[in-house]
Amino acid sequence: MEYENKSNTAAPSPTERCNTSKESANYSADRKNYSTDSANYSADRKNYSADSNDGPGSPLPLSKSGEKSAADKERKFDERYLRMADIWSENSYCTRRKVGALIVKEKMIISDGFNGTPSGFENVCEDENGLTKPYVLHAEANAITKIARSGNNSDGATLYVTASPCIECAKLIIQCGIKRVVYGEHYRLTDGIDLLRRAGIQVDYIDKTKL
Repeated sequence: MEYENKSNTAAPSPTERCNTSKESANYSADRKNYSTDSANYSADRKNYSADSNDGPGSPLPLSKSGEKSAADKERKFDERYLRMADIWSENSYCTRRKVGALIVKEKMIISDGFNGTPSGFENVCEDENGLTKPYVLHAEANAITKIARSGNNSDGATLYVTASPCIECAKLIIQCGIKRVVYGEHYRLTDGIDLLRRAGIQVDYIDKTKL
């Protein structure tokens, strides 16, 4: 018994088979282009993410050695605070030398000072011979004593001062708990710096004339 072929679909002609092959090739090319576009999109997303990490609280940029540039960032802060201390020294009425100081704790300025006479005295730092009067307060002493009248404390703080501390100021620095001193100009005597280092306080010099 013969069965009838009920399928109405005719076999594809050679021309139709050729067109089908072309469509398959075009589909493969489209898939390839899509994959390339996806790769480019992923690369763009990666670059965007890298650029977005420059904001506050983001990881520090990597140096060539692969280490985070924390030291570079700290150096920039040191230079800026020292420049601020230098600007603050302009408040001094002293003519022989103007010195400014800032006390910074946890990236906040908690005190400031400049060299000058005690409160209530005339704002004249030199006598008739041009010598500094013996009761003139140094910038570091003014900044430290100002903390004593406020609710702040200087434990673990950093002192930025435009000139290296004398031995008397070094004593105050040690006693008030300051752990680091950054200064911008050498004094003719080094006994203050020597005493600070002997007490285990970190002392760093940055030439303020190059800031």
